[in-house]
Amino acid sequence: MTTFVEQAPTIISTDPLQAADQEDSDELMAVSNELRTVSVPMHLHGHRLDKVLSELVPEFSRNYLQHMIDAGFVRLNGVLMAKPARKLKAADTLDLELHPTAQSQAFVGQDMGLLPVYQDEHLYVIDKPAGLVVHPAPGNWSGTLLNGLLAMDPGLSLVPRAGIVHRLDKDTSGLMVVARTRPAMDGLVQAISVRSMHRQYLALGKGVWQGADQLSVHAPIGRDPRNRLRMAVVNLDKVPGKTAQTDIYLLAQAPNACLVHCVLHTGRTHQIRVHMASLGHPLLGDTVYAGPVVAGLSRQALHAFRLSFAHPITGLRLAFESALPPDFSDLLAGWGLRYNIPTL
Repeated sequence: MTTFVEQAPTIISTDPLQAADQEDSDELMAVSNELRTVSVPMHLHGHRLDKVLSELVPEFSRNYLQHMIDAGFVRLNGVLMAKPARKLKAADTLDLELHPTAQSQAFVGQDMGLLPVYQDEHLYVIDKPAGLVVHPAPGNWSGTLLNGLLAMDPGLSLVPRAGIVHRLDKDTSGLMVVARTRPAMDGLVQAISVRSMHRQYLALGKGVWQGADQLSVHAPIGRDPRNRLRMAVVNLDKVPGKTAQTDIYLLAQAPNACLVHCVLHTGRTHQIRVHMASLGHPLLGDTVYAGPVVAGLSRQALHAFRLSFAHPITGLRLAFESALPPDFSDLLAGWGLRYNIPTL
């Protein structure tokens, strides 16, 4: 792991965090309910009741909290609330009767021996191994990076989503940044939204590379209308989706594969996997997008090897690099692939 630090202007943001996608509903579990009282902080003054609750009670989804409001389990300054859209004031008091769900039960620490590659009082940088789900979800309510983070640092329970501001697919390895405080989280989310956080990947695609050695793919991504479990390049005039851009640089070739360096300009779900598949080079091991199974590699050949951003509090420019994990590096060595990564 290599870390670089250089001077940069201070960047501090207090823009509100956008809520992440959550499950629409959860079944109530047969365990005791919890009565909890919370006070509305200054930075949430003027926000909707359901938004405030999702920030102050992050172990429950926003949709589920809306159901709790509708069911009469939330009081504002002693008065029963029935409207999720009610705007709140700083110092308002909320009394909640919380009914545990599978999702909330999963918001607990599980020791995974996580060792940050960088840390200070405001953030961590984590090198995520392949096979680790980032956030609890149906089918993965435990054993996630979030659980490991809470065990490593119980204070992260006070930060929405334990400080996770971006994700990697379960079977993608590499670098992620995690906020330890709310101001740091706001700053990192702002950096992602204005695209000043730079994320770079190494990927191994199927087949001999066709076309220019450098290209920029501008292709919108949305849910695949033929398979709702996949994403796809879509026509925005016909199918919902979002614009997406990936710069791709050819690094090396083998008889049946191409090693590429990918630079993200947007962060859409499965972006590199979808863009590479659309070019006719699905990632090796990526069975979702028809990449071939490869001996010695049990996941898609994708590694987030470089991450750089301005520190959200100090403004210092931080840059990190992660070595290829053994399964990826062994595969390249077996094919005699050598490469040099350009400095961008």
